[in-house]
Amino acid sequence: MPAPAPRFTPATLTFLRGLKRNNRRDWFMAHRDDYEACVRAPMTAIIEHLAVDFRGFAPELVSSPKSSMYRIYRDTRFSENKAPYKTHVAAVFPTRGLQKHEGAGLYFHVSPTEVWIGGGMYAPQTPQLQAVREHIAANVKRLRAIVESPGFRRQVGRLEGERLQRVPRGFPRDHEAAEFLKFRQFLAGREFAPALAASPRFYATLVSVFRRVAPLARFLNEPLLGSND
Repeated sequence: MPAPAPRFTPATLTFLRGLKRNNRRDWFMAHRDDYEACVRAPMTAIIEHLAVDFRGFAPELVSSPKSSMYRIYRDTRFSENKAPYKTHVAAVFPTRGLQKHEGAGLYFHVSPTEVWIGGGMYAPQTPQLQAVREHIAANVKRLRAIVESPGFRRQVGRLEGERLQRVPRGFPRDHEAAEFLKFRQFLAGREFAPALAASPRFYATLVSVFRRVAPLARFLNEPLLGSND
């Protein structure tokens, strides 16, 4: 029999809820073993399993515990919130050939209040955003085919993200891609109840959403990688 798909456990959510209530170093150090066993270990297994499955539908994505898993420690240097730890566990799956937070990729997190699964392009630099907009203007039918497909609508929903009020300068106001050109970030994903993280359905749900979002990430990355295949 094949091994069961990896997932988190109720103890994962118990730990994250406890950390949210007790976001202090002394509490974390007293529960360090729980973090390693209930958070870090299952996240590592999930990332390693995804590395195998990505070969079938998104081989361009990087999935490794070292590069994909976010640290639990917060960077408090420039924040008024000095709480030392994040109260969620998260992983990102960037595209080979681009920096970790450059371009589009896939992402998920588990917190005491939700599971979020999806991806896209979160904070493109101005030159990147311009390149993506030009790519959309020239290939809007392909983008529509991805984000307006029945499977995308069913598994993911709709394209989200910050938007301009008007079509950006350099494009006609009546351009057929006008609504897409207004986006400043391109996000697609679904929010689930936190209990999904410990459900036998977790991994299958993760993969089914990722399968729908991967073509969007691939499309957005084409102008950044110099590919229009």
